[in-house]
Amino acid sequence: MRPAQLERVTVAEAADRYVELVRARTLTGALSPATAEVYARDVATLVDLAGGERVLDDLTGQDIDAILLAFARKPDGRRSQAADGTAPGQSPSSQARFRRSVSALFKHALLAGWVQLDPMTVSTVTARQRGGLRPERRALTREQAQGLIGAARTLEEAPQQGRRDQRMESRDALIVLLLSTMGPRVSELVRANVEDFYTNDGVRYWRIFGKGGRTRDVPLPQAVAEALDAYLERGRPLVAERAVGSDGKALLLSWRGRRLARGAVQGVIDRVQARVDPAQRRSVTPHGLRHTTATHLLADAVDMDAVRRVLGHSDLSTLGRYRDELPGELEVAMRIHPLLREPNRGG
Repeated sequence: MRPAQLERVTVAEAADRYVELVRARTLTGALSPATAEVYARDVATLVDLAGGERVLDDLTGQDIDAILLAFARKPDGRRSQAADGTAPGQSPSSQARFRRSVSALFKHALLAGWVQLDPMTVSTVTARQRGGLRPERRALTREQAQGLIGAARTLEEAPQQGRRDQRMESRDALIVLLLSTMGPRVSELVRANVEDFYTNDGVRYWRIFGKGGRTRDVPLPQAVAEALDAYLERGRPLVAERAVGSDGKALLLSWRGRRLARGAVQGVIDRVQARVDPAQRRSVTPHGLRHTTATHLLADAVDMDAVRRVLGHSDLSTLGRYRDELPGELEVAMRIHPLLREPNRGG
């Protein structure tokens, strides 16, 4: 039986009470002391990431998504650095353990009357056996996608911070615009070279080298072409002189002059998302932006074969996996039904 009245405790207070209960269970042999300390450590991390002064019941599924993903990216000093010099995040097993610890706390909180709804039930971040915690690969709504694109397009207007040759705003803007509007696979994005972009009859194209050795030439929307030019003129030259060997051909470079690692792309998206109005913000993966491209092109009645060619699929049947439902789209479709439009009476 759940308590009849909600007790609005803070995250820190709930954590203290829960950890005290967990440690008490070691006295009965229900938990080992080592397991209890793992729970205590994970709950302390939750307090740090959520904010101890927040009311536990105010945490939403989106808040939990952000907390889980923030934990996944926390540097793990026990693991060796990646090839590009970045500190690795938590291992998949640590991420899954942290999620279990947080879930256990909220199950207790629901029974104790500290929360009305367990936010874990509406979290979109799921634990994967390989790769750890990831957000669902769902398309952004039009408003969410436009918020992300708008933040990317104004990124270079941000206040100057840090050394000039380490500022990556124009690169980050280009990454988000390419992913959001053209839907490449993340491997295709980081594999791109400067020479893969060319102009034909005044239109900029990207020759994308995809799966199975297949290539496709996709025209860039005007705003994306402008972001590409801005990066090639002002952003990339600042770090290109550090590039050596094959990295010198890469379109996307780290500030050290190395080809950008695919694992760094999620961090770029998250940095841009931080500039989006919270009402429009939702965590998304690079693959989720691929879903976003497909969903909105198809929802806007773009020819299915054209969308297939943009995404680089070999047949139309694969598009079904990339077409997500959008809220209200059925209502819109029926409101503008082609068989019920007034006939054109013009001459």
